[in-house]
Amino acid sequence: MNISSFIAGRIAFNKQRSFSRFIIRLAIAATAISVAAMIVTIGFTNGFQHAISQKIFDFWGHIRVQHFEPSKVSIAEELPIQKNDTVYSTLKKNPDVETVQAFATKNAILKTSEGMEGVLFKGIEKDYAFKNVQSFLVEGRWPSFPDSSYSNDIVLSTYTAKQLNLKLNDPILVFFIQSDGSQPRARKLKVCGIYKTGIEDYDNKIAIGDLRLIQRLNDWKNDEIGGYEIFLKDYKKMDSVNNDIFYQLPQMWNSRTMRDIYPNIFDWLNLQDKTIEIVIIIMIIVAVLNLITCLLILVLERTRMVGVLKAIGAPDSMIQNIFLYNATLITIGGILIGNVIVLLFCWLQNKYGFISLPEETYYISKAVIDIEWWHVVLVNAGTLLVCFLVLIIPTFIVKRIQPVKAIQFR
Repeated sequence: MNISSFIAGRIAFNKQRSFSRFIIRLAIAATAISVAAMIVTIGFTNGFQHAISQKIFDFWGHIRVQHFEPSKVSIAEELPIQKNDTVYSTLKKNPDVETVQAFATKNAILKTSEGMEGVLFKGIEKDYAFKNVQSFLVEGRWPSFPDSSYSNDIVLSTYTAKQLNLKLNDPILVFFIQSDGSQPRARKLKVCGIYKTGIEDYDNKIAIGDLRLIQRLNDWKNDEIGGYEIFLKDYKKMDSVNNDIFYQLPQMWNSRTMRDIYPNIFDWLNLQDKTIEIVIIIMIIVAVLNLITCLLILVLERTRMVGVLKAIGAPDSMIQNIFLYNATLITIGGILIGNVIVLLFCWLQNKYGFISLPEETYYISKAVIDIEWWHVVLVNAGTLLVCFLVLIIPTFIVKRIQPVKAIQFR
């Protein structure tokens, strides 16, 4: 241990009551709060983005393959495509693809004695990956699929069920709108389940049932579907996998990622990254200003010590290092305390969810925190580096202190 670090330790860990001791504790606390605020902001934003993105992916998959319709809106009926074993096999062989499942949609009107409600009926098959949407199921079950004919089951959202005053096992008359303008075709179905995603675009519009019912209503063949939903093992590869798939599809087929289909939601989520940048900048400024103030106070309070050290021949660089070591100890102490506080807070929030959110506004009912280790390392290293570089500036005051005047300083 060199002389500079020894003296810095004595100043930092001085047990005698003094104003500098209070300032050091205050600086450590402010640094800890700044670091904790940066990490928790990143965690909240990441958790928020991931939770909402995952809801969209669970409901619709990561990539959608269907007939090429450039002017089609995100939620609307599809033109039919024919099941292609070659395409299906090619999609399944992709190492990044986890599940490929068929679907189709059809506009419908639900009618009860309480009123009417328009929905988009999403038809699925019996091999549908219900594990992806199981967390959305509030009551009942998903549709059952008989070997012959189609299923009479329908799953409604909590919003639709409330609007029409429907409960489990209630019968409901469904009028399916025909795209050719002919009379709607009516079917009597049974409510077998009620779901809730928290995403208004889904809960207000989507009902779920049997794909074979849509095939019959549209006079499609048994091998005609609206498209494929593709679930990936890693959603981060969505764009690259989509590019690979696109060039393997037959002519007049198209593939799009969920980001392309719902740009408004994902653009809104990406705006949250701006929040991270603003908070990090503010917190670093707070931490730096706080440490600069602390260091200036320490230099002023230790003016006589500086004078004595200069009088016995201590070089300016050694005296500067004393205060730099001191500031580094304060910064490291604040970072460590901030890490402990924020990690404990994040664990408690994810376990007990004491911070709740209005789901109709934010799509999730409680704040979710998602922290990656490299985010923590980056915040800690960045804070330490920025603070150390900036704190070099106040130490230059040491060079201007005259030994005689400093020893007489009161």
